[in-house]
Amino acid sequence: MARHHYRCPLRWADMDAFGHVNNVVFLRYLEEARIDFMFRLAPGEGSESFTGGSVVARHEIDYKLPLVHRHEPVLIESWVTRIGAASLTIRYEVKDEATEDAPETVYVRAETVVVPYNLAEGRPRRITDEERVFLQEYLEEPAGRVSDRSKSAEGRLAA
Repeated sequence: MARHHYRCPLRWADMDAFGHVNNVVFLRYLEEARIDFMFRLAPGEGSESFTGGSVVARHEIDYKLPLVHRHEPVLIESWVTRIGAASLTIRYEVKDEATEDAPETVYVRAETVVVPYNLAEGRPRRITDEERVFLQEYLEEPAGRVSDRSKSAEGRLAA
């Protein structure tokens, strides 16, 4: 199973009055990563996949640690946890990778339900065979919902 990696720059304007990246800004970060991921099949290679549009049906976000402005981009890993007939679920981790000097740091865990959409007809559409093949390369069975994983982690910490 592959994961999509997107390095997202932090902007000074992303911070709020409390000196960390505002919670709403994380939705923009996830959007940037999702668009970068989904448009890997875009028209540059002659594919029409995902170019007709898509809509977000649901977001779920768990904020783990505050993220403060810095010059280095943050890593957003994305992968697919469900592929349905007319929707898919993408899971993300916004983080810093482990280094020799520091362990991995996860700032946000999130997931998004995306529905392919036919903008011209104004209605959802089914996932194409080409899109399904592409998405299956990134498919990883979920270990539970984002919030469920958080609760189980808290339970392990308390034990």
